[in-house]
Amino acid sequence: MADHEFKGQVALVTGGSSGIGAATVRAFCEAGAAVVIADILDAEGEALAAALSAAGHRAVYQHCDVSREADIEAAVARAVHEFGGLHHAFNNAGIEGTPSPVDQATNENWERVITVNLRGVWWCMKHEIPAMRQTGMACSIVNCSSIAGLTGFAAIPAYAASKHGVVGLTRSAALDLATSPIRVNAICPGVIETPMIDRFAGTDGTAREALATGAPMARMGQPEEIAQAVLWLCSRGASYITGQAIAVDGGWTAR
Repeated sequence: MADHEFKGQVALVTGGSSGIGAATVRAFCEAGAAVVIADILDAEGEALAAALSAAGHRAVYQHCDVSREADIEAAVARAVHEFGGLHHAFNNAGIEGTPSPVDQATNENWERVITVNLRGVWWCMKHEIPAMRQTGMACSIVNCSSIAGLTGFAAIPAYAASKHGVVGLTRSAALDLATSPIRVNAICPGVIETPMIDRFAGTDGTAREALATGAPMARMGQPEEIAQAVLWLCSRGASYITGQAIAVDGGWTAR
């Protein structure tokens, strides 16, 4: 458990107001970190920061649309000015876009998904890395890809392309930083019970059951299970791990 101690360290979580992001914010706070919650869901983010602060943790909310580089720059600056630096980042913000076969995909959907899911991660690292270098300490970046970044999925061409791109970007950044104290990895969640799945499956019990039983473990994952994997990748216990894309998917990609 000592390897998961983040006391005196600062984390930034994009898409931190709900789902996997919110679970990771809570996990970082419970492990002693100060956290900047960055998201466009202002009411949810402010409420999460208030609840964590009331419980004795250090957390602030910063509005951040990762399709706007200036917002990302401001979120990193908030971490430095509010808490004194930046040691860990979970670049988690993403959207699924509108499903369609590749030949029916629209330019607008393609541009929006790639901008948020891939360019946003690049912009995050572009501003996080200089702040991390200033700490002089071991630091870690975890980018959120997906099992759709490891294998093909029909009808989500922009999403799959963006998440494959996150894996490639992660590996390139890890090599750039391999001799520095900054490690870069990607997490690849499977079907996790989040608002994204709610949007995808709606209230259709059959669709939700199919998603749940699609994994060999025959259930959906929970956001907290992804959060624990993220914290491990940021911890001293993962100090020799960089450039990896770790699937947390109930065995989905083992087939």
